Amino acid sequence: MIDTLPLFHRIAGQPVVVLGSGEAAEAKRRLVERAGGLVIDDIQEGIDKGARLAFIAYENAEAASGDAIRLRCAGLLVNVTDQPDLCDFVVPSILDRAPVLVAVGTGGASAGLAKALRLRLEALLPQSLGRLADGLFAARQELRTRWPRASDRRHALDAALAEGGLLDPLDEASAGALDAWLESPDVPSADTVTEVLLSSDDPDDLTLRQARALGRADAVIHETGVPSAVLDRLRADAVRVAIEVGASAPEFPGNIVILRRPGI
Repeated sequence: MIDTLPLFHRIAGQPVVVLGSGEAAEAKRRLVERAGGLVIDDIQEGIDKGARLAFIAYENAEAASGDAIRLRCAGLLVNVTDQPDLCDFVVPSILDRAPVLVAVGTGGASAGLAKALRLRLEALLPQSLGRLADGLFAARQELRTRWPRASDRRHALDAALAEGGLLDPLDEASAGALDAWLESPDVPSADTVTEVLLSSDDPDDLTLRQARALGRADAVIHETGVPSAVLDRLRADAVRVAIEVGASAPEFPGNIVILRRPGI
């Protein structure tokens, strides 16, 4: 289970309220401007202009609480510096490979930890990653034409983007390999069935092969009683079908995983 819902919020050309002075407030102003937002430093002006987000960076905790309530009552989502209990959202540490963004958050527990993780990831993700993403975006129609079925497109992309694949995102050369991949022979059908017998109800006990199968699955057929912590390892858009313990699994197209409970 996650405590917050990670989202990427488009604010280019939109008003965003930023209140306060000093280093913390200036950091929030730079962040808003970096994303193309229009900084508004007056509550009523922000409300009148239809702002949806607000940052408060006051040293006075009581003043911060009062303005947070006023803004929230006007329908804005509020972030208050160093007061996580007053925050509707938190600001992650951001790794920029535009249009690819990696946001590392700790739910407000430790900005230092989020920063340290982001710096580790900086060394792993090449600058070419953004060009690869742009190329895949431009090729969307070509991908749909070549592989009309969504599961086949996912299978083709999974194979190409896997470690050592032609479009391996951690390989600097991948951004220049997109045309060659699109002209390569067809990828085999995505229709596979993988049966996973869980060793326990703990998702950390999944093998690497099992975890990868769950991450690629188009549909998962699971016996009743499989814990939600295991099902959380699926893609959010994967179809989930519950069956009775020991029952036969219905047929589905695409990458299918059948989850059986431990001890069955």
